[in-house]
Amino acid sequence: MAASASFLDPAALMAIRNLELRARTVVEGFWHGLHRSPYHGFSVEFTEYRPYSIGDDPRHLDWKLVGRTDRYYIKKFEDETNLRCQLLIDGSRSMTFGSRGYTKAEYAHTFAATLAHFLDQQGDAVGLLTFDEEVREYLPPRHRPGHLRQLMLALEKPAGGQTTDLIKPLRRMAELMRRRGMIVLVSDLLAPLATLETSLALLTASGHEVLVFQLLDPAEVSFTFDAPARFVDLETGRDIFLEPALARAEYQRRLEAHTAEVRAVCERLGVTLQRLTSDQPLELALFDFLKVRASRGKLARRRTAA
Repeated sequence: MAASASFLDPAALMAIRNLELRARTVVEGFWHGLHRSPYHGFSVEFTEYRPYSIGDDPRHLDWKLVGRTDRYYIKKFEDETNLRCQLLIDGSRSMTFGSRGYTKAEYAHTFAATLAHFLDQQGDAVGLLTFDEEVREYLPPRHRPGHLRQLMLALEKPAGGQTTDLIKPLRRMAELMRRRGMIVLVSDLLAPLATLETSLALLTASGHEVLVFQLLDPAEVSFTFDAPARFVDLETGRDIFLEPALARAEYQRRLEAHTAEVRAVCERLGVTLQRLTSDQPLELALFDFLKVRASRGKLARRRTAA
């Protein structure tokens, strides 16, 4: 990608009140940086552009490129099968924490909106499921006029749940998503993991491609609090008085042990796990998503050929 100085600062991005405009800004900035980088032409479904020829499907024309260059280019696809993607977004109370002037939930909703906008541009079907201790909003994967706007409106609703239940949304997806597709889970994963493996296994056994993004605030990772303070568990309401300097090492040990357990579950099932922090530019988060998609897509094609 281009130099990091060209990336949008997430704090400046969150100052844009309209979620759809935020997503569009990230995607357009991503394409601009991509075309100036060594990864020029990289995408989920296509590798490069080529001049339009008589007989090509005009639906694959890049009309923005036509407007900029007055030349007709078509996206060169590796796989003509459109993707069906379901986004699962954690809306529990722990997601309302934020040390950068915005919360993890706002970042997660912006990331989901960015993925939805990007996939919709590619002609892919995208759906949404939000959850906390219960399943809240549900929109099945679709690609048709008005659907993206409906999805954006659902994402604009603030996170207001209490605790996190990772099992219910995963089992709901196993019941609802009959055709093979991709499921993207975005959560801080700060929840008991006792039955996570069983629920993820239901999806992978059905042939779904599952990507898990663990989203944490930088302060949750580094625990760089200085003064003694009262810390409150946002989901249970339990509070405890801590001296951060004394608690930091044990806190980080437990966080890494929890993450290692999640990683081990994902590795056993062939699920991709990516960690995001809410200060990471959304262009990089989108690029991570595309790298995973490209690498797994090539693996799937190799398996099919074998």
